[in-house]
Amino acid sequence: MITAEEALDRLQAGNKRFASGNHEIALLDIEKRRAALTEGQEPFAIILGCSDSRVPAEIVFDQGLGDLFVIRVAGNIVAPSQIGSIEFAVEQFGTPLVIVLGHSDCGAISVTLDSLENPSEHQQSNLYSIVNRVRPSLEPLLATNLRNDRKALLKQAVRANIRASANHIRHSSPVLEQHHQNGKLLVVGAKYSLETGVVDFFDGMPT
Repeated sequence: MITAEEALDRLQAGNKRFASGNHEIALLDIEKRRAALTEGQEPFAIILGCSDSRVPAEIVFDQGLGDLFVIRVAGNIVAPSQIGSIEFAVEQFGTPLVIVLGHSDCGAISVTLDSLENPSEHQQSNLYSIVNRVRPSLEPLLATNLRNDRKALLKQAVRANIRASANHIRHSSPVLEQHHQNGKLLVVGAKYSLETGVVDFFDGMPT
């Protein structure tokens, strides 16, 4: 298995190819790759991303079958099922890198801001199970001048939620926390731009 830094380099290079339109994965022998993977898998990175249809991780990072262990949920939130999935990949495959991948103009973040600014008694319980996990990272922003600029507020809210999810992964599980402290697991927060296709890796980057 490659190191976390090498895995990060591969993702950064893949995103540059995607954003510039120079894809490589389409050139690979998919049938041969699929057959090889019946014997097992060794994903080099775990992606906890949003369910938004415009942000498919394999395409965004120009990766192929068996390369990424992808978990998708609205708002790239962290709940026990997501932690368990990450633990599984880390323990079973030795995957050294987790990327929390949010994106610009995230609907889950926008809905959460709406619920904070205009509380309602009529809440959809399943939707608000997501909102309630996003809410704590957004509440401090509404105590600043950002509350008067919705576009800037949404931009910072997306980043705050990504940071919160990444930090949750680092510290909410004894297994993951130990791997992180031992240098065996790197957790990085990143934001995908719907406008440019570029991923900004900004939280937890190695020095």
